Amino acid sequence: MGRHYLPNAAHKEELAKEIGFTSVEDLFSDVPKGMVKEFNLPEGKSEYEVFLELNSVLSMNRTVLEMPSFLGAGTYFHYVPAHVKYLIERSEFLTAYTPYQPEISQGMLQALFEYQSLIAELVGLPIVNASMYDWGTAMAEAALMSARVKKKSKFVVPKALSPEKKRVLHTYTAGPGVEIDYVDWNERGQVDIEKLKEAVDGAAGVYVEVPNFFGLLEEEIAAIGEIAHDAGALFVVGVDPTVLGLVEAPGELGADIVVGEAAYFGNPMNFGGPRAGIFAVRNDKKLIRQMPGRIIGMTKDADGKRAFVMTLQTREQHIRRAKATSNICSNEALVAVAAAIHLATLGPRGLTELGEVILKNTAYLKKRLSEVAEVPFEGINFKDILVRFEKPYDEIHDKLLERNIHGGYYVGEHFPELGESALFAATETTRKEWVDSLIEALREVA
Repeated sequence: MGRHYLPNAAHKEELAKEIGFTSVEDLFSDVPKGMVKEFNLPEGKSEYEVFLELNSVLSMNRTVLEMPSFLGAGTYFHYVPAHVKYLIERSEFLTAYTPYQPEISQGMLQALFEYQSLIAELVGLPIVNASMYDWGTAMAEAALMSARVKKKSKFVVPKALSPEKKRVLHTYTAGPGVEIDYVDWNERGQVDIEKLKEAVDGAAGVYVEVPNFFGLLEEEIAAIGEIAHDAGALFVVGVDPTVLGLVEAPGELGADIVVGEAAYFGNPMNFGGPRAGIFAVRNDKKLIRQMPGRIIGMTKDADGKRAFVMTLQTREQHIRRAKATSNICSNEALVAVAAAIHLATLGPRGLTELGEVILKNTAYLKKRLSEVAEVPFEGINFKDILVRFEKPYDEIHDKLLERNIHGGYYVGEHFPELGESALFAATETTRKEWVDSLIEALREVA
């Protein structure tokens, strides 16, 4: 939704003082220096003049169709069918807010129930909430939930984990005192099984991703689950759901909890958000009672007609704060509805075809990248591919931008042992000519 500019620049100081601050700068005093940017729009302009000026600034942005992008690492360019946007713009749906008298909003409750049902079938676990903020917060909530259920304070995750997810995980777990233990990768870029066996002692949960941060499909998912269960830990699997038309559902491989990113269906990139995090568990009352968020259920009303209700609502706005499992709020509801519409449109065959196109495009990108740089890890990649260069990657990236190509996500600062490395990504939207242009550019600049 767009937001209109209101020309109140002349009243900023007055407004700040009215709410108890001596200046606008004091209002943002807790924000690190250099992070607050002043727009410096000239005062005295009409709203229309300001609109024209802002429009000229925004016109400098480039879309992924104008500038092909290979920047993955969690945010990907997927095609969203036109009818998805049309349907979520209906007035019945066009709010991200959770109704506080939910049973009045039968349409939204039914849509969220359909979302839960579709995700349950997709991930192979019967109980799904509606929903989390994103994949990272869903993973962090799984860590807290594992600690509550198992009454232990260690959560084991792969070292090859997105730096953004690591930050979210540490933010969520620092207060409750959950220890995060990282397991290194092996020569194939996947979880080192032997090191995992050493790390699981005393763990509440063990987490693994499909595909992992390097874009590789982990080959030992079931074995990792057995190691977790043998140690008395919950087995948590994070999954990119667009791959589930090609691989076995995590629930069928022994996962107790499945998390992931639902916004890959039905939602544009949105500059990285908003998202909708998947959270599913097996049918175990101990797990269900500790689930964060809310579950929508189907029942009958006083007249015997089908009706939808909030079956579980353990967030702090519904129960005593001290007993809440989460303070998850409302901004992902519309994103989840969009995901449900797209999933229902695809169906099983469409999901498989989507996965096959992504896999094919990723394989072509990987093959071409290996012609101009080192691809250190073997195995099957899905979307992301780790590539290592001899030159500093920031220089390469800048030169790609000069050639109207957005390169990959630099990982060298987060994983210095990988050298000058970046993740390049492909999806179903990636065109062969884009890849070929990228390779020709890399031949010149790398």
